[in-house]
Amino acid sequence: MRTNSLYILFSVVFVFLIPGDFWAQEIKTGNEVRIEAQRDSVIIVSDSLTPRSQVVVQDTVKRDTVQRPRLLTDVVKYKAADYMRLSPKENRMYLFDEAQITYEDMVITAGLIIVDNEKNEVYAYGIPDSTGAYSQRPIFTQGQNTVEPDSIRFNFTSQKALVYNSRTTEGAFKVRGEITKRENDSVYFMQNVRFTTSENEEDPDYFFYARKIKFVPKKKIVTGLVNMYIADVPTPLGLPFGYFPLTEEETSGFILPSFGQSNNQGYFLQNGGYYFAISDYVDLLVLGDYYTNGSYGLRTQSSYAKRYKFRGNVNLRYENLLQSERGFPDFSETSSYNLQWTHSQDAKANPSSQFSASVNLGSSNYFRESINQTNTANYLNNTMSSNVSYSKTFAGEPQINYTISARHQQNTNTQEIEMTLPTVQASMGRIYPLAPKMGTKKGLIQNINLQYSVRGENRIRTFDSLFFKPQMFKDANFGAQHTIPISTNFKVFKHFSVSANANYIESWVFKTFEREFDPALRRIVIVDTISGFDSFRSYNFSTGIGTTIYGLVNFGADKKYQALRHVMRPSISYNINPAFDQYYDEFEIINEQDPSLNRIETFSRFQGSLYAPPGQNFSSSIGLNLSNNLEAKVRDRDSTATEPKKITLLSNFNLSTAYNLAGDSLRLAPINVRGTVPIIQNKLDVNVAANLDMYALDNNNRRIDKLNINNGGSLFRFTMANVSFGYNFSSTDFAGGEENKDKLDNETFRSGGRPDDLFGKGTDIDGRFTDEEDVFEGKEERNDQWYNYKIPWNLRIAYTMTYNNMARQNEISSHSIMFSGDIELAPKWVVGGSSGFDIKEGGFTYTQLRFQRDLDSWRMSFNWIPFSDRSSWNFFIGIKSSVLSDIKYDKRREPDRRL
Repeated sequence: MRTNSLYILFSVVFVFLIPGDFWAQEIKTGNEVRIEAQRDSVIIVSDSLTPRSQVVVQDTVKRDTVQRPRLLTDVVKYKAADYMRLSPKENRMYLFDEAQITYEDMVITAGLIIVDNEKNEVYAYGIPDSTGAYSQRPIFTQGQNTVEPDSIRFNFTSQKALVYNSRTTEGAFKVRGEITKRENDSVYFMQNVRFTTSENEEDPDYFFYARKIKFVPKKKIVTGLVNMYIADVPTPLGLPFGYFPLTEEETSGFILPSFGQSNNQGYFLQNGGYYFAISDYVDLLVLGDYYTNGSYGLRTQSSYAKRYKFRGNVNLRYENLLQSERGFPDFSETSSYNLQWTHSQDAKANPSSQFSASVNLGSSNYFRESINQTNTANYLNNTMSSNVSYSKTFAGEPQINYTISARHQQNTNTQEIEMTLPTVQASMGRIYPLAPKMGTKKGLIQNINLQYSVRGENRIRTFDSLFFKPQMFKDANFGAQHTIPISTNFKVFKHFSVSANANYIESWVFKTFEREFDPALRRIVIVDTISGFDSFRSYNFSTGIGTTIYGLVNFGADKKYQALRHVMRPSISYNINPAFDQYYDEFEIINEQDPSLNRIETFSRFQGSLYAPPGQNFSSSIGLNLSNNLEAKVRDRDSTATEPKKITLLSNFNLSTAYNLAGDSLRLAPINVRGTVPIIQNKLDVNVAANLDMYALDNNNRRIDKLNINNGGSLFRFTMANVSFGYNFSSTDFAGGEENKDKLDNETFRSGGRPDDLFGKGTDIDGRFTDEEDVFEGKEERNDQWYNYKIPWNLRIAYTMTYNNMARQNEISSHSIMFSGDIELAPKWVVGGSSGFDIKEGGFTYTQLRFQRDLDSWRMSFNWIPFSDRSSWNFFIGIKSSVLSDIKYDKRREPDRRL
């Protein structure tokens, strides 16, 4: 509600206080009358429902020599359900029962409205109903603004007013004052005022009580002594004065920190700072942490947006953490940082060019060593990546695309960083040089097409300790690669699709390596790095043929399984890669003691450069692949269904292998098996993968050119298998409701973690779990406020198991299950948790327990990590409204661990 509502109310009342001879002596119960001011005469026109003639009432008083100001600028309408009475004796006008006065977009309704021309005052009251209760309180409305007092008294000469028991909404506050005095058009004084953000204005669960306040619409509320009441009980929480800003726009202001204690860093103030509302397009949040042992942290966050152009945000975090105290033997100090930047361009801004950014880089140990509670959910993240790109499209035939980008990939476990700074790409659209100018392309020749692309890179591989230091740039590799693919496709025998592809690749590098044999080390070593232009070329050819086979079996419409359909997609491919041994040098390693141990090793000067050299050996192979899908038609359990239900029994079940035509032995590659088995239709799919090898192993567990079945074994050796699935389900799945879906974009995911909450959730400075919607939203109107006879719940499960038997180890290398869920014990109670169990090692993974309580106007939460080196807890209770978000109690126990 806008803050100028009281001012507008008093202004509109003023226009009704006109001299008594201005009002026409026309009375009609329930009729609507329009009045227009025309100097000293009044024209009364009845409403359109009662045709009447126009009546002009002439004033018998001699015209004033002083020109009167014109008080009304628009048509005034008034009506009353019972009567409208003019009293010449009292010089008053009375409107009774559902009285209403309308002027422009302003409306006053009340049980009784009195205009007293003698005292130059106007009154608006409620009236008693049939039971004696006070009803039809005055209501003033302009647009979306509403004020509801018990009564109003206004003097138009002094333009001062008294409003009794006013009720209004100012921003997030619901304000109720016993007596309100209007001093002028911008300042009001109120006595015995209570204000709250509770939805229940008549019986709020909390409110602030002030004896006196000064109210400036759209700007502020300044109070004297103010006390906080909870459930109508006064609390010792009070201030000698208070200041509450009133604005619907973002404003700058301080953010109060949270207080806590850590055994390692001491007492602390966390997440306190200042918010800068710079403009409508950009803002800035600056937060800081301070610990009594000298540790500190800083965080700046800024969001920016321009409609139909772009939007984004920047988040920079830095922490300097001290362990123990200076001078102690266990003292240590470490600093870490993290930078996140996202930028997206509106598609309408420029269809031919796009700029986007998704940056997440910094110290590999930032999330693991951070003691700020907001980073809890990112503790298990082990990768960070970034991508900044600009692309431009040049329309035409052929179309030209140009892209420049910078990429970054970081492993927080190994602290290894890979960057391309920058990557430049350009490509030409596909062209068909032999296609007809009109009509469709047919056959082998007409479908021949080619493209061209070039890619230049400056690739850097480094570690955290060398990040953005001179050594990092010294070790950079840069070069360019040109690619020209030529392909065609056609059909043979109507049902077989044939494709053929040839590729020409030319690589330019600017760094090569010279190698020599080191007699002392008895191996080849790099002796020199040669800077300068060098290049190599390669080409290859491939072709393939495939078709689709359908099999259908009908069992009859009276059967449960009415039909079975099997779709097979067999394909055969051929690949050939010439030998490019001209790019390799041979070194003969001589063993003087045993010449039989002499060997020849080959190396290329391009090994270690930006692009790996082409293969030294000739290869020619045939690839075999068979894809299967199995579906069934099943009679629907719903007796009203007119069509059978289609279900999937097997999805994308693939068998693939290859046969090496150029090899002397071990020509058949292991058979790769991949597939998806639906367990619960459209809900739970189990992904399976396995490798089957036909060749046997020798005593040293090495593959030999002998079939396993001829070596006393089975037809295939089971060398690897993996089973995994993820499943989300909830109580609504068993009650016909819609399935809950994970949010695929949250802060943990943007920081390199999982898109779900199986690793737990972080909490923000207001006690909310990060990126989570209000779990209690929409439950205020439920009748079962204190209990649930049906308890809503949700559960997310992720399972994986990997079996290895490559070298007869016959072991399960990994086996784990992770789960996360929430249970709504009551409409205002939600408990949840995230954990997992390593079945192979026999221990629980990272575990988090969550408790949330909706207290109407308040929010309460408890987050507990019971064990691990992140063992900690956090309790929060505070007011939901952002205006009073600093009224809170926040108690934290930080993790106790060494850096």
